[in-house]
Amino acid sequence: MSESRRVEIEYCTQCRWLPRAAWLAQELLTTFETELTELALKPGKGGIFVVRVGDEVVWDRREQGFPEPTAVKQAVRDRVAPGKSLGHSDKPAPE
Repeated sequence: MSESRRVEIEYCTQCRWLPRAAWLAQELLTTFETELTELALKPGKGGIFVVRVGDEVVWDRREQGFPEPTAVKQAVRDRVAPGKSLGHSDKPAPE
């Protein structure tokens, strides 16, 4: 299991993206309720919406657009609980 099981969602306060960040946080906490040690919401500026596991950026809105929850769950799962099934939302890993 990855050493860091802390997730951080940094969101733009100017864009009023707190509800989006909070909803994504709820989705991650529900899915990984025993795997995560912490989930933080970090206010930011300038259109930022970034999801990190530890120090690693796993989703950046500027590069990838707004995430679907399934995509973020897969990215987080791959780092904190690689063997965990995400059920119907799970896609096979690319070969």
